[in-house]
Amino acid sequence: MMKFIDEYRDVKIVQNISSKLKEFDDKEISLMEVCGGHTMAIYRFGIQSLVPDNIKLISGPGCPVCVSGIDFINRAIELSKIKDVIITTYGDLIRVPGSNSSLEKERSQGADIRIVYSTLEALNIARSNTNKSVIFLGIGFETTAPASAVAIKEAYKNNISNFYLLSAHKIMPPVMEALLNDEVKIDGFICPGHVSTITGSNIYSFIPDKYKIACVIAGFEPVDMIQSIYMLAKQITDNDQKVEIQYSRAVSRNGNEKAQKIMGEIFETRNDFWRGIGEIGNSGLKLRKKFLQYDAEQVFDIKLESKGENKVCICGDILRGLKTPKDCKLFGMVCSPDNPIGACMVSNEGACHAYYKYRKYE
Repeated sequence: MMKFIDEYRDVKIVQNISSKLKEFDDKEISLMEVCGGHTMAIYRFGIQSLVPDNIKLISGPGCPVCVSGIDFINRAIELSKIKDVIITTYGDLIRVPGSNSSLEKERSQGADIRIVYSTLEALNIARSNTNKSVIFLGIGFETTAPASAVAIKEAYKNNISNFYLLSAHKIMPPVMEALLNDEVKIDGFICPGHVSTITGSNIYSFIPDKYKIACVIAGFEPVDMIQSIYMLAKQITDNDQKVEIQYSRAVSRNGNEKAQKIMGEIFETRNDFWRGIGEIGNSGLKLRKKFLQYDAEQVFDIKLESKGENKVCICGDILRGLKTPKDCKLFGMVCSPDNPIGACMVSNEGACHAYYKYRKYE
């Protein structure tokens, strides 16, 4: 068992596993990663250059910033314009373009928008500004949702009445199932590592059972990625589709049951909109009735005129695995990390951002 980070980046181990992938060169295999961290790792470490041409790596909707719907961004922008409102958010979200503005632009015009590193930091801002309403923009999957749940529980316990959550939290299994019923061919999933530390591996069991699709939960280092690809190729070739844990140093079958418990206590599922994919049943998280006093969507009466995405941007097709950043007419010309047109270019975990940053190594 490898214990040190250098071993997970050992070139000889990576090359050895990569050479073994030639065993599967008689079969076309399509693998999708559904984790933004994996998307970044694939581009950063040049993983696509280490697999034979018959194994296709596809980026899916694993970036929480990228999949947040434009109505959520527009709502956050409108909330930031309200007098005595402080918006708190993780950093990536601030630059995501809405229909006519962004949180970054609103901040430059005087809106009180603050980047925080935890939900409890946002809660402390509420404690220190009792004459203002503090809204935390909750994005992310099962990885970040427990932290939002903790903040709501603390606010309820300590009777902090000026703290609110605007939730865009989503869960992974429903979107993975939706992708299997979409146009893109998927033979196996590189399952998300961080999400799985919370959920455990059992949540993916329906995928091989119902769809005969291979699943491997992967870590984020080069050895993790190439080994996971090998494990998936072997499952597919042997027709032995199941859920395997490559990232065993962090993921178990049952996951973090304490985090799951607090998520279940604070949230319930709802239908939610995924950028580029549409509405997916029971794929989002909203506050339970007991905690509606903290739900920014319920408390603040914001009227939104629903507007579509930028018609030239193909971020939606990229998130579905139908196209790649290279297929976009805007990529690298009009759209760049300094001037992002779509959400996939804004986030560090977005496919466009990752490809833009590491394309010189392709």
